[in-house]
Amino acid sequence: MLELETFKTVVKHTPLVSIDLIVRNSRGQVLLGKRKNRPAKDYWFVPGGRILKDESFANAFSRLIKQELGLDQADHVFKGIYQHFYEDNFSIEDFSTHYVVLAYELSSSDGLSNLPEEQHAEYRWFDESELLASSSVHEHCKWYFQERKQADI
Repeated sequence: MLELETFKTVVKHTPLVSIDLIVRNSRGQVLLGKRKNRPAKDYWFVPGGRILKDESFANAFSRLIKQELGLDQADHVFKGIYQHFYEDNFSIEDFSTHYVVLAYELSSSDGLSNLPEEQHAEYRWFDESELLASSSVHEHCKWYFQERKQADI
C-alpha cells in the first residue's frame, strides 16, 4: 500500500482502476453496502475495490471476491467498463476522484457471512426496481442496471 501523501497525489492526478462486484442472490436481488467512506459516503453501493500496481485483472478479481465477499471463487460475467467521476475524494482535501471501473456480475447464495465493515456500515439485498427508485443508492451504482451508461470507447 502507498503512503497516505503519495496516494493523495495519485488520486489527485490520475484515474484509479477498480472492479465492482454486482452480486445477485437466488431471487435476483442485488447486494449493496452502505458506504462509510468518501467518495459516495452514506450511499448504498455494490462491493468492489481498486486493482493494485502490478496486479493482474484475474488476481485482483480473486483478491476482491475474497476480501469483499469471503468467496474463494465465483462464476462471473463481465458487464462492461464504466467511468465514475466524484467531486470529492477519500481525504478532506479539495480534489476529485476518477475511477475506471470494470464491472462483473456474479451469483451467490443468500447467506453471505462475515462481510467486511471497513468500507460499508451495513449490507442488504435490494430488488433491482427498488435500488433504481431509491435516492439513497448512488447514481453510479444505478448505472449498472440502466441502458447505455457504460464508458463510450
